Amino acid sequence: MAIRVMMVDNDINHVNAVKQYFSSSSSISVVKTISDGKEALKELDSNYDILIVNMLLSDISGEDILSKMREMHIEKQIIATSEYISQEMMKSLDVYKPNYFIKKPFAPSVLEKTINKIDTSHSLNEVNVKIKITNLLHSLGIPSHIKGYTYIRDGIEMMYNNETLMNSITRDIYPSIAKTYNTTSSRVERAIRHAIEVSWMRGDYSLMEEIFGNSVDYDRAKPTNSEFLATLADRLKLQKEFA
Repeated sequence: MAIRVMMVDNDINHVNAVKQYFSSSSSISVVKTISDGKEALKELDSNYDILIVNMLLSDISGEDILSKMREMHIEKQIIATSEYISQEMMKSLDVYKPNYFIKKPFAPSVLEKTINKIDTSHSLNEVNVKIKITNLLHSLGIPSHIKGYTYIRDGIEMMYNNETLMNSITRDIYPSIAKTYNTTSSRVERAIRHAIEVSWMRGDYSLMEEIFGNSVDYDRAKPTNSEFLATLADRLKLQKEFA
């Protein structure tokens, strides 16, 4: 089955060159091209495997698109492109972490090689992780309609994918989540703390004891935000290791 590519770029000549290059390919298919960033926002959850997005769109930024994808929990492989790289863009790429970045101009053959490096089956693993996190949080009694639920879910996923973040919740995780949801680190911290308090009151006691028994005293105090996220991320990693 061909890898399905959606391309978002204002440069019509570049887009046409890419479409022409892949027109006879049996392994890569350019299924959709969009030149309008706002229109692209409406197509983010359509059927494609890899998004190729120009970070310097004329109407909205590529960062806006990547931010919306994260907000909508859309799991796609991403190749970001740009004519130049600014310090601000580097920060954006560090936050949203596309699979690859290619500086324009580039030959379609370079894009082909990059696409072939991407394991499109990996997104299925990411979806499975999200499902496991969701099920675990529901078992712990955290309602999905409160903000802290979403922040905890994203924080656990970040720790799961990068163990070094387990010791940098204030420095890295809060600011990253705050940027994604257009809020502040202090509000993220408070929302997570509130969600943990809700969990401590209505969660499955036996599950709580099983998960947190070795790290916190269930009868004495609830875990800190950092303990809560790190313990759940570690539990998921152990489940994967011994699956």
